[in-house]
Amino acid sequence: MKIRDRVKELRRVRAGDLKPHPKNWRTHSRHQQSVLRGVLKEVGMAGALLARELPDGTLQLVDGHLRAETTPSAVVPVLVLDLSDEEAEKVLLTHDPLASLAGVDASRLGELLGRVETESQAVGEMLAKLAREIEDDPSKADPPDVVIKPCYQVVVEVEGETQQQEIYERMRAEGHRCRVLTL
Repeated sequence: MKIRDRVKELRRVRAGDLKPHPKNWRTHSRHQQSVLRGVLKEVGMAGALLARELPDGTLQLVDGHLRAETTPSAVVPVLVLDLSDEEAEKVLLTHDPLASLAGVDASRLGELLGRVETESQAVGEMLAKLAREIEDDPSKADPPDVVIKPCYQVVVEVEGETQQQEIYERMRAEGHRCRVLTL
């Protein structure tokens, strides 16, 4: 599969100069805003916002609306993408949900949770919630090794229910464990 590189350039732009996408469907709770502020304070800006250049030269956000709203006077890294209106809408629609499809390696997550420290109450609450979710939902943990014992079966196709019943009874009489199966 040939994959097109849609990144034209990396620019550093004042966040307040970026235009929000009018079809941005994401909302951001006060808690999420607090968590972002905590991470920005402790770590800084660790990722680029995504934008496309409009015909008038302005940049329209495709991803990173909350970061731009949170730091309007800051100069932020922006990946300028070569996207049409339709492509920008597709990225806007799929970028975050695609990331949410990722699985969880519970042992690695537990290790990170045990090592990382934060001064931010909001970040700490988010990490505690993440730890509780893993503890409360075993399906998020690494699946246990499954041992499947060898099992040998014979499927016999018959002409009808009467013949099925006869073969079933004969096999049971010979000591075989049997089940009747109708497809």
